[in-house]
Amino acid sequence: MRRVGKRGRQAQEGSPMENGVGQEPGTPEPPAAEGIPAPRPPRARPRLVFHTQLAHGSPTGRIEGFTNVKELYAKIAEVFSISPTEILFCTLNTHKVDMQKLLGGQIGLEDFIFAHVRGETKEVEVTKTEDALGLTITDNGAGYAFIKRIKEGSIINRIQTVSVGDSIEAINDHSIVGCRHYEVARMLRELPRAQPFTLRLVQPKKAFDMIGQRTRSSKSPGEGRVASGKETLRLRAQGPATLEEGPSPFEEEAARRVDDLLESYMGIRDSELASTMVEAAKQSPGVAQLARGLDSVLGEFAFPQEFVAEVWAAACHPKEGQE
Repeated sequence: MRRVGKRGRQAQEGSPMENGVGQEPGTPEPPAAEGIPAPRPPRARPRLVFHTQLAHGSPTGRIEGFTNVKELYAKIAEVFSISPTEILFCTLNTHKVDMQKLLGGQIGLEDFIFAHVRGETKEVEVTKTEDALGLTITDNGAGYAFIKRIKEGSIINRIQTVSVGDSIEAINDHSIVGCRHYEVARMLRELPRAQPFTLRLVQPKKAFDMIGQRTRSSKSPGEGRVASGKETLRLRAQGPATLEEGPSPFEEEAARRVDDLLESYMGIRDSELASTMVEAAKQSPGVAQLARGLDSVLGEFAFPQEFVAEVWAAACHPKEGQE
């Protein structure tokens, strides 16, 4: 633990704090003792401000000071005077229910955040005539699992009232709010065939017909910007958010391939999980080490060995022509 000296205590108790420095603006640094270099002034922490709207239409709000998805939802809810539990998911730079624009664990510094909130609740009865329902599940990182993809020609595809973006609230009146997407996918896979079951779904609130595509609001020069547009704010489940350079084209492609594997093996898509697995694979010299690494941090998924082998190959072996 760092000890605070007399001068530090005085700064904390009486002096104004500016970027963490307890000095009046313009006060010169005290002269350094002979032979000891003067301390560098601390680097000012960038102030990241993001713009947000409710996807069905609202004024533009400004949010800052969040480090994870739950805090982000709480900030959005505070701006629009709603409960955080009203937010189903967020998209970046479009108000449409576009699953390619879902907010995950990274936000570009110039991204505009659209929050999709609870709309109508509906119940559908489904009979499982084959093992696969044709659903791909993801979740918002704050307790809601929702439908990211519906396979053409599948059981669910034949039910017109079920749509991409619908949140799954209950299965046979058993609430699944708070469950992760892989848990919901497992529940649906384990339902017996030829036995009807009921899904309670919540669809995102629809926009009014007169509301067209919103564009990013104009910002004053430099506002919310740190350096290049390639930098992103990385949100983490544990620990503070960090500023990072955007992934390389190869890393993006590797994450897409791993996300495809997640869908084929588990019926889920999760770009942030895929990126985490790519990072783990890059640090593993082989499949056995990757399996141990994934088991230590993602053991609840119980990934099969053949799946881990495919992840390692997808993450560590670029396609022909890639470096």
